[in-house]
Amino acid sequence: MNVTAIASTAATPDEDAVYRAKVQQAAEKFESFFISQMLRQMRSATREIAGEDSVYSSNSHSDMLDFADTSFADAMSQQRAFGIADVIVRQLLPASK
Repeated sequence: MNVTAIASTAATPDEDAVYRAKVQQAAEKFESFFISQMLRQMRSATREIAGEDSVYSSNSHSDMLDFADTSFADAMSQQRAFGIADVIVRQLLPASK
């Protein structure tokens, strides 16, 4: 393959920026999903080990707690608190030159 053929297949700066934005967004969504699942499992484990008369043994507010966990996970992923999104971005995007 000659140089002109390689240059014509390279992404334009606009396409590159769109791709980078999509990678960043997908990485944050994955981190949010991961945090949300972790919180859900932690809450489930707390219910399992709680005694019968414990406030944690009740499932009465589980829908609202799931919503709160998801909202909290979204906020944490936007701050990249766990670093999962950063690792995904580093793997999918080449280093800037």
